[in-house]
Amino acid sequence: METTKEVHSNNWLDNLKNDLPASIVVFLVAVPLCLGIALASGAPLFSGIIAGIVGGIIVGAASGSPLGVSGPAAGLAVIVLNAINSLGAFEVFLLTVVLAGVIQMTLGFLRAGIIGYYFPSSVIKGMLAGIGVIIFLKQIPHAFGHDVEPEGATAFQSEEGHNTFSEIFAIFQHPEYITTGAVVVTVVSLLVLILWEQKFMKKIPIFKIIQGPLVVVVGGIVMNLVFKNTGLELSEDHLVDIPVPNGFEEMKALVTFPDFSAITRAEIWITAATIAVVASLETLLCVEATDKLDPYKRVTPTNRELKAQGLGNMISGLIGGLPVTQVIVRSSANIQSGGRTKISAILHGFILLISALAIPTVLNMIPLASLAAILFLVGYKLAKPAVFQQMYKLGWTQFIPFVVTILGIVFTDLLIGIGLGMAVAIMFILYNNYKKPYFFYPEDHEEGKPILLELAQDVTFLNKASIQQSLDHLPANSKVIIDAKKAISIDYDVIDIIEDFKQNAVYKNIDLEVRGLYDTDREDHVKKFTETVNTNKANGITLVKEVNKDQDNSNSDYQNEKSL
Repeated sequence: METTKEVHSNNWLDNLKNDLPASIVVFLVAVPLCLGIALASGAPLFSGIIAGIVGGIIVGAASGSPLGVSGPAAGLAVIVLNAINSLGAFEVFLLTVVLAGVIQMTLGFLRAGIIGYYFPSSVIKGMLAGIGVIIFLKQIPHAFGHDVEPEGATAFQSEEGHNTFSEIFAIFQHPEYITTGAVVVTVVSLLVLILWEQKFMKKIPIFKIIQGPLVVVVGGIVMNLVFKNTGLELSEDHLVDIPVPNGFEEMKALVTFPDFSAITRAEIWITAATIAVVASLETLLCVEATDKLDPYKRVTPTNRELKAQGLGNMISGLIGGLPVTQVIVRSSANIQSGGRTKISAILHGFILLISALAIPTVLNMIPLASLAAILFLVGYKLAKPAVFQQMYKLGWTQFIPFVVTILGIVFTDLLIGIGLGMAVAIMFILYNNYKKPYFFYPEDHEEGKPILLELAQDVTFLNKASIQQSLDHLPANSKVIIDAKKAISIDYDVIDIIEDFKQNAVYKNIDLEVRGLYDTDREDHVKKFTETVNTNKANGITLVKEVNKDQDNSNSDYQNEKSL
């Protein structure tokens, strides 16, 4: 097994044997997704390819994420579709992409990247599993040759009136929807991918370089050529469809430039802000998820990532591309294929560029069924049963937000699913803060003994309910001590509750003593705490080591907080 030291080698050639094969797999996954997202967005097909190229080369080079891959995101498809229709022209929409990039770069300089750290682990893991489930379900129609929805579609409800599940049921209710040649390609492709996952195959050096997905794609092209005149041949509807320019003039026509004359329109700025916020949120969530999948647990500098995404969106908008974010499907495919550094993301961008310009005809020979088989494996690995078992063992407070996030993503979309998971997770946090601290049971109280309520190091507004309940249930004619000396910080809301209780205590004949409630009373304790932390740092005692030399200040601050 290769060591972490080898992975972090400064010489990119040391990792090329892993990154090059991974980049090819990411490229194969990216092609249909770029086209499918462009189609779902109501944009020119080549705008998706441009966004994929920019996401790989520009964002990949500027980003500090070792394994994240950027490109057009399905989560933005509805926003893009509505924006193009409401603004009246694709050229005007491109201006909003440029401005969204400027806003994202500003957010990066304002250190807004820390927002991603506030999402619970249960929601992040639910996001990964939810995307895995939706990828798996959405590929079933493609596997049978029923290519009605474009690759990359993730919405539960389709434009044809079907939803994710009714689309699958329709295949079995209508045998005419099934294409035999596509089924054969899917089955053979899955068998090849399963074979490539076996341990004995991974021990053979040549198969570490030649990845299973590449064999599947080449095999799919060959099978379709063999199928000619047999009745199994796949039509163009079942193949990848990249625009093929005839000559330099048609190639130039594929590139569109933004209309800067519309920059004074208010709706331009509103749309740009919407794209910037949604794209930044999706990126930060993907960064958190990708770092969890990284076998070496490296940490991505989030503020640098926002700046990189901003740069990517500015360039993508300037040359006719869709908005980009870091995307989990391509990132997870990169990790599963053995990618080690961001070179794999950059190479996939160059391969996409060269292929789109030089060999689009060859790419248009790839069966969608072959790509469906590859995405089946990606989806399964994100949502395999072991993940559900692991979350269930962690208890209901982790498992329920995890499941709610998955169901929300499958039955609505990515952002709504994450929002639902966050809401449930916050409810558990509020419930735990409500029930845990300081509740007093009068029947257990021994007459004459003081009641001690000792505040924790950090007391926030989330503790208001529990503290209020504790104070309300204190018996009359008792001695009560509220000790806040060990608290490092206390929200004003909590201080306000205690101040109100001072007056209430008089009416209940409670002898109340409050210790160290205000900052000046706690100076000695805070000083001792700080000295202890500094001593530990001097002695090299820390929980989290810095693993990425080019992390920005915000990320370093986050690590230091964790080490405390």
